[in-house]
Amino acid sequence: MTTTDMLIDRIKTHRVFDHPLYEHWAAAPPSAEVSGALFHQVQSFCASTRPGGDFPTALRGLGWEEQAVLIEEIVDSESGHGPELATMAGHIVNRTGAQVFDDVYDTERVEEWLKSSSDRLLAGLPGYDLATGLTPQAAAAIEVFRRRFSSDADTTVRNLGTALALEIISNQSLIPGEKRALIDSGHYKADIDEPEMHYMAEHWGDAGAEQQHEANVILAVSSVMDSSNSARIEEGVEDFLESLCALWDVLDAALLASGLRPAA
Repeated sequence: MTTTDMLIDRIKTHRVFDHPLYEHWAAAPPSAEVSGALFHQVQSFCASTRPGGDFPTALRGLGWEEQAVLIEEIVDSESGHGPELATMAGHIVNRTGAQVFDDVYDTERVEEWLKSSSDRLLAGLPGYDLATGLTPQAAAAIEVFRRRFSSDADTTVRNLGTALALEIISNQSLIPGEKRALIDSGHYKADIDEPEMHYMAEHWGDAGAEQQHEANVILAVSSVMDSSNSARIEEGVEDFLESLCALWDVLDAALLASGLRPAA
């Protein structure tokens, strides 16, 4: 039988865990427009991961009250983070040398501009949806989290695996990767203590939200996984890893590794 430790090892050895997108993003600052396109795709994906949908209720339907509470704590913690991510994105875009936004706290204005940047740079990709501004890879990654609005037992168990992969990747890969690109690189002269960077401060480090989210979901999975459900949980893990890796691949190729960054 697959164990929780085996799943964690699978997550941390998957190609997406150390994806070159972060290295390429940190290597040189993308232009304002490239940054905007990147943030639109990333922000759209992240937004899909926050709602709990029917997931906690479905866990209770299986008799898993403790696990439902652990997931609800994560969902409650993520409430309101969409505008904070938009503010950070607007702040970083402004730090590329182009003063695009007079008010980075104007979430609607920032998000509209991020999407327009994505449309200008990525609309030529096969399957790009102009209505949403999503690549098909982003749409597929988002679809994995729409399953939280289904409450059948098989989907609920699978959602546990997806939650496990999400929180480990977020805590140990995505947030550290973004910090390397946005702060540690020095390209944007951004500091984690700036009010516009509150999203990063909230999620980063041992005291950050992602650390607690990871602990919650590891406890939730390990306390219920057995030979009757381990295969479905593992499927949920793979659904997340493969879909996110496909999204990072296309963004890296189309926006970073392709040379769309401004010439030195």
